[in-house]
Amino acid sequence: MNAVEQLREALGDIVDTDPTALEAARSDRSGHAAPGTPVAIVHALTVQHVQQVCRIATATCTPLVLRGAGTGLAGGANAGAGEIVLSTARMTAVHEISADDLLAVVEPGVLNADLNDMLAPHGLWWAPDPASRSISTVGGNIATGAGGLLCAKYGVVRDAVLGVDLVLADGRLLRLGHRSVKGVTGLDLTSLVIGSEGILGVIVGATLKLRRLVEGTTCTIAATFEGVRAAAGASAAVTAAGIQPAIMELMDAASLAAVAALLDLPVPREGTAQLTIQTDGPAAAVEADAVAAVLQAHGGTVELTHDREEGEQLLTIRRSMHPAMAALGTTLIEDVSVPRSAMPAMFDEIARIERAYGLTIPTVAHAGDGDLHPNFIFPDPEPPAHVWAAADELFRAAIALGGTLTGEHGIGTLKSRWLAEELGRDQWEIQQQIARVFDPLGILNPGKVFTEHA
Repeated sequence: MNAVEQLREALGDIVDTDPTALEAARSDRSGHAAPGTPVAIVHALTVQHVQQVCRIATATCTPLVLRGAGTGLAGGANAGAGEIVLSTARMTAVHEISADDLLAVVEPGVLNADLNDMLAPHGLWWAPDPASRSISTVGGNIATGAGGLLCAKYGVVRDAVLGVDLVLADGRLLRLGHRSVKGVTGLDLTSLVIGSEGILGVIVGATLKLRRLVEGTTCTIAATFEGVRAAAGASAAVTAAGIQPAIMELMDAASLAAVAALLDLPVPREGTAQLTIQTDGPAAAVEADAVAAVLQAHGGTVELTHDREEGEQLLTIRRSMHPAMAALGTTLIEDVSVPRSAMPAMFDEIARIERAYGLTIPTVAHAGDGDLHPNFIFPDPEPPAHVWAAADELFRAAIALGGTLTGEHGIGTLKSRWLAEELGRDQWEIQQQIARVFDPLGILNPGKVFTEHA
């Protein structure tokens, strides 16, 4: 029997070969698809299902692509010809919520926003706040090392995970990490798995580090500037002033105009860039006044609200960026990070690349931590050569400014050609050797992250 036949015999109707489902599994939210079509999807419901799939895949040397909600932006969950998709999207249980220990034990398929809805009655929350929080899973957040709007103050996923349950390619189950606040026994394999994009094993559970809900009010500031460099300079000035907003998001003129068109809002003045900043906690009002003063001193036109609902409406503009870009065409959504002081210089580099290649590159940024999302828009299913050339310059510019290829989306397939350049050849090879310890046959997410390019 081949692998699919063995899966059907062992697992029955959770093995899905519906053509529509298989076609959907070829792509994620990046807009790009794998060549060919996978042979089956297994909708795992239990850890035992995952282990059985891995054992059969190992015995038959069948490549296995791991998938959650499919909301990734780097092609990391895209499945192609001859591959089996192992989906954990239906593993949605929350096994434990401990207010005393500030932790939760969850399965990987629970949605980020749904988890926080369940935690709220306990006076708790899980801090990672990706813009896709209503559709992205906790397992996917961990696998990609996700970030989001609140990272500058409350940290990324790596800062909010105590332990991970991991099924290896051969079906063994590892319980990594700890439940205690401190824990340094042995090597930190939990941190190794976070952001590993499915090449080390299948995340089937997680022990999450929670926070108590922030007391006090929330204040939100929207400030417009005559240009994106001025907005970037103002955001750097807020950081330099020692103020720690919960959220500080920057939108350039092109992204602001696209969202205005999507939401049927008034068309912003040409060249206008916007900072949206939120303060929280007992000192929120005082901090908001201090932020407003800094922004005004740097040429910003400031609107400030102490109303939480009005603040969320202002943030809706930023959270609508991805659908606004999708409405313009196929989008290559990039994700470079630079030191916060280098933000104005990175926007200068983006402007230079736009001029050099005759492109408009709508860009938003988590200005509080230096993470930028430049968007390349084109009409065809795959990026044309001049877009890849422009992206190449953009990545090299970020690295030259002391930055990195990706702050939160991961490498997947779309950035693998640049990985060795950032890491250096020796580290690139050592990381592959580590991956082979976990997956000697190389059947997990093949073609992702570590790929040779001519």
